[in-house]
Amino acid sequence: MLAQQQNLPLSSYSELYDLIIPQDNILRWLNDLIDFSFVYEELSSKYCYTNRRNAESPIRMFKYLLLKAIYNVSDVDLVERSRMDMSFKYLLDLIDFAFGKVLFIR
Repeated sequence: MLAQQQNLPLSSYSELYDLIIPQDNILRWLNDLIDFSFVYEELSSKYCYTNRRNAESPIRMFKYLLLKAIYNVSDVDLVERSRMDMSFKYLLDLIDFAFGKVLFIR
């Protein structure tokens, strides 16, 4: 099931992004300038709406693929870096969560 899952509760630490990530960071620029909602429109026909399992956010998955293309890293390295790199977390709208390696293997 595909649901609009981008409404995440903001952490009390979300202001740290402004302090840690420079304003001229490429990932901040991408996240602020591009409206990624087109991913939902493109993929809505590919998801089953009758089963009760929620899908991972296609926008976040698209952003993972974008990071993989920009930085030329493996799936494992991408997951590890998204746990540590604040600019990756900013682009992925992660607070303290990252996908497991298994998600990319399926």
